Amino acid sequence: MGGRAVLASLVSIAPLADLAGAHGLAFWALVAALPAACVCALGSFGAFLDGRGDAVASLQALLWIPALVLLLTAAAARGPMLATGAVPRLGVTALVACLAVLALKAVVFACGELLAPRPVTAP
Repeated sequence: MGGRAVLASLVSIAPLADLAGAHGLAFWALVAALPAACVCALGSFGAFLDGRGDAVASLQALLWIPALVLLLTAAAARGPMLATGAVPRLGVTALVACLAVLALKAVVFACGELLAPRPVTAP
């Protein structure tokens, strides 16, 4: 869970930094988020392999594909523009889409936790 919290923090810093005009900080937050996202994706893929047939684990692992692609796109689009201080439209769009995918992953996780069968304990 710690890796996902770091990832969420780093990805959330980027739009806030953009709003404050600190585009360099936004870029480096996204660059730092890439390895954290890869670690989380590999962990999710491992959970998928361990729990074959679990729909939530399967969907969680599958949703890492667009999340990683969008995160990489958001960072890569910003790199060349650091010197100008501008944020390319592609970088903003990819970041918003990445945040949307991560939010969808959180909803899937929450629904999986709510709908998961609970063991019944005897009194």
